[in-house]
Amino acid sequence: MPVVIPAVWCPALAGLIVFHILIIIASNYLVQLPMTLFGWQTTWGAFSFPFIFLATDLTVRLLGKQAARQVIARVMLPALAASYVVSVLFQEAAFRGLDSLLEFNTFVARISLASFLAYALGQVLDIQVFDRLRHMRQWWIAPVASTIAGNLLDTFTFFSVAFWHSDNAFMAENWMEIATVDYGVKLVVSLVLFVPLYGVLLGGILRAMTPKAAQSA
Repeated sequence: MPVVIPAVWCPALAGLIVFHILIIIASNYLVQLPMTLFGWQTTWGAFSFPFIFLATDLTVRLLGKQAARQVIARVMLPALAASYVVSVLFQEAAFRGLDSLLEFNTFVARISLASFLAYALGQVLDIQVFDRLRHMRQWWIAPVASTIAGNLLDTFTFFSVAFWHSDNAFMAENWMEIATVDYGVKLVVSLVLFVPLYGVLLGGILRAMTPKAAQSA
């Protein structure tokens, strides 16, 4: 049966919104920093963004699909604006100074827009898949399936919108390879680390709930 936390827990939504925004800002900054992993090109953003899927899946499980959608709706525009500002100020890991905000940066704006679209599409798909599978007896099926589907849509939406024919020659030439490796890294990080962490956190939260709420699980 679905697990739904009592209304008294709903202020946790504010914390989830802040958490999502911070992860999006960090990921948009880190995705500008390429790295080589076992000879393949990827970015540091692959290691930060899976945190969002962990938070979303717990939200769907504990607060329901509608609550998760509320988080996404409230995150998108603030995250878009904050990501642009932070990415302009620290483009390519170098502080550009406040004067950099006075001139519109099309490269960073494109990354921010790509992040906006990828986040919205990936999270909606993640919620949909997770919600359909969360009733299954095996708790791990829903987070595994939603992570695979959500990350796939998110990753390739982001890289195609951000870097296809980009002004950045390296990213324009290698975005498909980078996106593929990025997706692989996200899956490994998510399935090896975050799905087990999801199980641990879910169990801990359920034990902390009142006996009546726990019985409804």
